Amino acid sequence: MPQPPSAPGQTSPARARELARAGTAVLLDVREAAEFSAGHAPGALHLPLIALAAGVELPPVATGRTVLAICRSGNRSRRAAELLAARGVEVLNVTGGMGGWAQAGLPITTPDGGTGHLI
Repeated sequence: MPQPPSAPGQTSPARARELARAGTAVLLDVREAAEFSAGHAPGALHLPLIALAAGVELPPVATGRTVLAICRSGNRSRRAAELLAARGVEVLNVTGGMGGWAQAGLPITTPDGGTGHLI
């Protein structure tokens, strides 16, 4: 009998930033467009959870790299990580989401490079 896919792992915001900056992983923000536009982790890709759930593929830049799913608090990204793991993607959920990111003192930016904030 085939084994079900294992639950995706987790990582801290600080470790997620390290992995993304090293180029071995890509941050994937699964929040809605207004949330992403207000403020996101530098370099994060945007693909809302609803699009992932509808079967939208990851951008090509994520191919062969660990995906670090992030949202506001960690709930949507946990669901996104489960969806991606079921597709065979190596994925980690960023614990605490962007709230944890901000609490860790990590930078938040806007699409035009300004200082972002969370909504």
